[in-house]
Amino acid sequence: MPSEPMHSPYVRTPVTRGLRAVESFLLSGGQQTARRNAWAAVVADRQRARDRRDAQYEMDALTAGQRISGVLRD
Repeated sequence: MPSEPMHSPYVRTPVTRGLRAVESFLLSGGQQTARRNAWAAVVADRQRARDRRDAQYEMDALTAGQRISGVLRD
């Protein structure tokens, strides 16, 4: 059985190098956008965590007040 030539994914032809150069030039701004989006996600996560913590504090205060008075409020 004849063996087929092995094509290594790591062989860089001039065309491949050229395409990689064009890709890196065109997508360089995309990295900035990705970083900005990641930071916005971090800020949003922190805000959600803060909101959850505040809500939990309020719920704990409400349930503590109900236990002390023994009256459930609607």
